[in-house]
Amino acid sequence: MLSDQEEEVTVELLPFLRVRKDGTVERLYNPTLSPPSPSATTTGVCSKDTVISPNVSARIYLPNPASLHSKKLPILVYFHGGGFCIESAFSTHCHRYITTIASLANALIVSVDYRLAPENPLPAAYEDSWTALQWVASHANKEHNKKDEPWLVQHADFDRLYIGGDSAGANISHHMAMRAGIEDLHGRVKILGVFLSHPYFLGSKPLGSEPITGREMSLLYKTWIIAYPGAPDGIDNPRINPFAKTAACLTGLGCRRLMICVASEDELRDRGVRYYDAVKESGWQGEISLFEVQGEGHSFHIFNPETKNAMEMFTRLAGFLQEC
Repeated sequence: MLSDQEEEVTVELLPFLRVRKDGTVERLYNPTLSPPSPSATTTGVCSKDTVISPNVSARIYLPNPASLHSKKLPILVYFHGGGFCIESAFSTHCHRYITTIASLANALIVSVDYRLAPENPLPAAYEDSWTALQWVASHANKEHNKKDEPWLVQHADFDRLYIGGDSAGANISHHMAMRAGIEDLHGRVKILGVFLSHPYFLGSKPLGSEPITGREMSLLYKTWIIAYPGAPDGIDNPRINPFAKTAACLTGLGCRRLMICVASEDELRDRGVRYYDAVKESGWQGEISLFEVQGEGHSFHIFNPETKNAMEMFTRLAGFLQEC
């Protein structure tokens, strides 16, 4: 029989999870997981899992291995979405999505599985993501050992390193790019490009079509509070609001190319567009583009990958990764 403390729910993020007074997290949603594909699939992509650190794992995707020989491929370090609280690099949705991108872009992809809140509140996901990015960059060194990942050693072109993500993963990608602007990656590897797909940004001042009242009751707001309890300045913390007064200047983005993807029916759409405008206005010297899909909602391409709009999205992302 549960005690009163165990039974009392302090926070709910329905339909995903609830947190009880004793700190116990009850996960109501657990994504369906897919195993890696050690042999080439119908798309020609192989995948395998690896452990990067005690806290961080990843799934690595290699397209058309039989025809590669010594060919070098662009690298994408990918961060999945889920509000920092749910989803996984090993979920069926993520596996299917990244397999498609690896095939279309002919890119080597490292899909990062970081620790989730609320068991591991932010900034855990940011630190895990930086650990993964540094691990990938460490393979650029000319001297290698048995612990190195052979696919990265043999096939990664470190002059074409990209990072990117969807929703919370896009938020992470922004912060990885900002950190790379002030802190060197191993081997002084540079990030060539970043894509932010439907980025999870918030702020106390409504933008565009965002509601003026009742925002603290929204799922997006509640997710942030659960992911980063006690965050200084709440939803105006620079981690969730890149336009906050205390946020670092966007000129510090440590990459040369940037693509922002938004969807017209996504409630985060106006934040993504504002981010695009803010980067342009900041004086950042790189190449930036905005891609908007009409008539679709948040992360539609991950959950409905067979649609025409999803294929257009995949093609645009693949094209971005193929450009030098």
